[in-house]
Amino acid sequence: MAVPVSQAWTVATYVLGQKLKGRKRFPLVTMLEPLFRCNLACAGCGKIQYPPHILKQELTPEECFRAIDESGTPMVSIPGGEPLLHPQIDKIVEGLVARKKYVYLCTNALLLKEKLHLFKPSKYLSFSVHLDGQREHHDFSVCREGGYDIAMEGIKAAVAAGFRVTTNTTLFDGADPNSVRGHFDDLMDVGVEAMMVAPGYTYEKAPDQKHFLGRARSRRLFRAILSNRKKSWKFNANYLYLEFIMGKRDFKCTPWAMPTFSIFGWQKPCYLLQDGYADTFQELIDSTNWDNYGTESGNPKCANCMVHSGYEGTAVNYTFGSLKGLWQTAKAMMNRYEDKGALDLLHEPVKPVHSFNPLVQIEQIQIETHVRVEEGTRV
Repeated sequence: MAVPVSQAWTVATYVLGQKLKGRKRFPLVTMLEPLFRCNLACAGCGKIQYPPHILKQELTPEECFRAIDESGTPMVSIPGGEPLLHPQIDKIVEGLVARKKYVYLCTNALLLKEKLHLFKPSKYLSFSVHLDGQREHHDFSVCREGGYDIAMEGIKAAVAAGFRVTTNTTLFDGADPNSVRGHFDDLMDVGVEAMMVAPGYTYEKAPDQKHFLGRARSRRLFRAILSNRKKSWKFNANYLYLEFIMGKRDFKCTPWAMPTFSIFGWQKPCYLLQDGYADTFQELIDSTNWDNYGTESGNPKCANCMVHSGYEGTAVNYTFGSLKGLWQTAKAMMNRYEDKGALDLLHEPVKPVHSFNPLVQIEQIQIETHVRVEEGTRV
């Protein structure tokens, strides 16, 4: 299996328990953002464009624990920024593992190798390494030459030390499906447990607004990548969600499935949009006008979104909503999706909508001007 049996069982019993209680809106994964600062300046990211006084702020371990206790989710994803820059990230992870939460610590892995000694291998902890493809494509995407090689060194070191390691790949216009498939092979070869893949979201603050995929191009790209898949590939995703991004089924967004807590509080309505904040999780659920979000709402900010934080919760809910959902999910896990038309797509030249010029480059000096991060120093 792509995840430990204990984790799959914990998630299944949690979802079924929520349904038996009659709850229509319940969270699945809490997105915990302990800080926004980062040691990369990716052109497709909308997180590090905050002013210096915001980039200097961070959540305390106690604030993190309080938020997770509020939401009650069995899984916690810790994105950022770069969480390994947080001076107490080991304490945060230790406290969540003690609560038997399945933690995905998201990282670009530039610091992973040197920070491994802060953590202990556990079935409750996985390092989720952000890798956007093979060497050239990843370095291009994160605007840093050599980033891929450092990240792969970190992955190998973590696997060798007995840690669970998963990956997260975000794709943009111009992605080569053949290279992405090769990327999957590379990750399986180095011992990655499972992979997550999704189209990028059009963050308003992202410096580069030209390389995000629309829905039709996303479906075409993922049909080429995920059809005729290899038995060796393992995905850290609901397999019906993968069918969704391939264009094989239609789901509505459930933005409450992966709520976000950061230095600002609970973010309305989801990880991707900032339409205000709530002081408590219950206030987030009660005060957010959920009908204003999702592709069916007509909200232009949601028009092209197919990201897992909005739709994987829908897929999980469908899986456990009926015997039919369970059966379809089981079939999807075994399906290789043989598709001659998808093979033909692999032979077509990559034709991005916009000319394939480099992504907008943010000079590294800009980050250093915003905030200087020194080892072991709270800033």
